[in-house]
Amino acid sequence: MKNIFAKTLTSAAASVAIATGANNPAQAIKLNFNWQGDAGYSATGSFSYDETTAPTIISETGSGATNFLQFLNVSFLDPSKNLLGTYNTVSGGVSQSSFFAFNFDTSTQTLFSPLNVAGGTGVIGEYFFQGTVGDSLQLRQDVDQQGTSTTLDQNSGSIQVSQVPEPASLLGLLAFAGLGVASTLRKKQASC
Repeated sequence: MKNIFAKTLTSAAASVAIATGANNPAQAIKLNFNWQGDAGYSATGSFSYDETTAPTIISETGSGATNFLQFLNVSFLDPSKNLLGTYNTVSGGVSQSSFFAFNFDTSTQTLFSPLNVAGGTGVIGEYFFQGTVGDSLQLRQDVDQQGTSTTLDQNSGSIQVSQVPEPASLLGLLAFAGLGVASTLRKKQASC
């Protein structure tokens, strides 16, 4: 009975993984980014673009329709891990901030050059993240919407980017895990 269940489970998982991959080819790629300031503040976010149409270098600036980014959001935390704010800088392929600057190399999956995400929508007290990757990145808070802001934290420009696994990839891993379980059950039954 266990053998039939294992075969059915394995077959179902493999079928779902194959069907998902064939019927829904990968287009949108989602990545996460994390930043840690020297004083303990942090930023976490994610962004997405269509990997079938994006060039090697994605450069986006200003408000309005973006060329390649589909979305970009970022959340800021204080040193005690309390949420300071969450911003949807790009939503539905449209940037909300005239200060927005984003540069990404799709081949190396790294951010580079000027980066300015989050606030910029005209609200006093909003947070924003700006600087040059590899040189200096700062978490700042707007004071008066007249160009005055306070630096809350900064670092040497270090920021990490990681790709989010696609659902089809996860189903494929489940299928391989199912094969391993089925193989183990068969070996146990054969030894009994």
